[in-house]
Amino acid sequence: YRANTFEEAVDKSESLVEFGGRGHTAALYTSPANTDHIKRFEDTVETARVLINTPSSQGAIGDIYNFRLDPSLTLGCGTWGGNSVSENVEPHHLLNIKTVAERRENMLWFRVPPKIYFKYGALPTAMRELAGKQRAFIVTDKPIYELGMTRGLENVLDEVEIKYDIFYDVEPDPSLDTVNRGLEMMRKFNPDVIIAIGGGSPMDAAKIMWLMYEHPEIEFEGLAMRFMDIRKRVYDLPPLGEKAILVAVPTTSGTGSEVTPFAVVTDRQNNIKYPLADYALTPTMAIVDPELVLNMPKSLTAFGGVDALTHAVEAYVSVLASEYTNGLSLEAIRLIFKYLPSAFKNGANDPKAREKMHYAATMAGMAFANGFLGVCHSIAHQLGAIFHIPHGLANALMISHIIRYNATDAPFKQATFSQYKYPNAKWRYSRIADYLSLGGETEDEKVDLLIAAIEELKSQVGIPKAIKDVVSVSEAEFFAKLDDLADQAFDDQCTGSNPRYPLINDIKQLLTNAYHGDLATSGKLNGNGSQEKIAVQ
Repeated sequence: YRANTFEEAVDKSESLVEFGGRGHTAALYTSPANTDHIKRFEDTVETARVLINTPSSQGAIGDIYNFRLDPSLTLGCGTWGGNSVSENVEPHHLLNIKTVAERRENMLWFRVPPKIYFKYGALPTAMRELAGKQRAFIVTDKPIYELGMTRGLENVLDEVEIKYDIFYDVEPDPSLDTVNRGLEMMRKFNPDVIIAIGGGSPMDAAKIMWLMYEHPEIEFEGLAMRFMDIRKRVYDLPPLGEKAILVAVPTTSGTGSEVTPFAVVTDRQNNIKYPLADYALTPTMAIVDPELVLNMPKSLTAFGGVDALTHAVEAYVSVLASEYTNGLSLEAIRLIFKYLPSAFKNGANDPKAREKMHYAATMAGMAFANGFLGVCHSIAHQLGAIFHIPHGLANALMISHIIRYNATDAPFKQATFSQYKYPNAKWRYSRIADYLSLGGETEDEKVDLLIAAIEELKSQVGIPKAIKDVVSVSEAEFFAKLDDLADQAFDDQCTGSNPRYPLINDIKQLLTNAYHGDLATSGKLNGNGSQEKIAVQ
């Protein structure tokens, strides 16, 4: 419906509400300075809620776009709503109570471990803060233990007279069986401090052991449920730290798990992967000591480095990105571009490059712990689960395709988060290009230069260009799994914070493009797997 004047528009709105059934919600978009128009609309339209400059679908529910507006999914009582009630109808049920709400988003947040220590040789000094603790339980993997990388830790614990036990059987992509074995040891030992040392897998396992050690009643199914706001969960996790604190010591530069509230565990018997997310899982202390990563293998350096880059890029364009995460993302990206090639090529012979990469991974972790990730990680999770592609490599194979896909001002569908008011992914990618001094005049040119720079970086550290170059299955076997891959990726928690909300057909096409290394096509999807030129936006 079109109207020539505001008065005519209000009259049409009133008639439409009456025709459709008076009761719940009407919405008005206008300048906040138009107070006379707002007053006229709210007085005339007969609905229980009048929303000003607020989406009327999710916004009508309440709380999401206005934290003072109580959630409601009913038409309400009154003579407008006419709902039935579970008691005798009385005069107050016939009152039409109207609430007028402007947009007032919930507060945002920035959560990291209370203590983060960093610098060469920081481990023994930082560990002395544990003086006064009685019993430490160390969680790691067999390579770390057999290389003797826990000895320095053990020496400090001996020095401050803390008894300790070590569980070193954590495998890549830790299983629930492994966690339960470690948990059994932990309960017998009864520690008051848990120390995770290693890459992402020991840290994930330690977080989940910590959780089950303190709260054995927890149900993974509930904690793994998806959410729109991590602070407002259907299933709440009780606070941790009453029995023990968690200290995280990374020996790889990539996952950022030492500063994040995330962990993943796999139930291999039932083939279920539980991605857990709750700020209660954030470690109590992180010790980021570059001395522990000097001799990382080249493959781990490359995969971890591009994993950290993906964390920073996705956190920067996420719908939950904020002023508090932007700087961390950008600086992590700059450090990775500057130092990853040398860290890969020279290893321990360039300790400065190792140091900067270690810090970049933690900074990217702090960014995505609060800004979250996107559909690149959604897809990478499934490539790892189904085809056992290392996580960092899976991200590396997808990231340029996702940038090309996200970089549009007119997405077919936009992700929903109250603070994300309009599509700005292309502008944000161009800001990354500016921060890296890549050149370019227009946003499109800058996005192209950013993708080219990422592809060049991947080439320098020996990362293949296509999925077909790394999977051990045939093309037919890969595409036989495509539907399942896309379904699972769509349902991943990371998808909800991607700036362009994909359909399953889009994910299938992105995977197809990445399998063949066809980067050009990934920017031409319109939201249903088709080319934009034949689609109706």
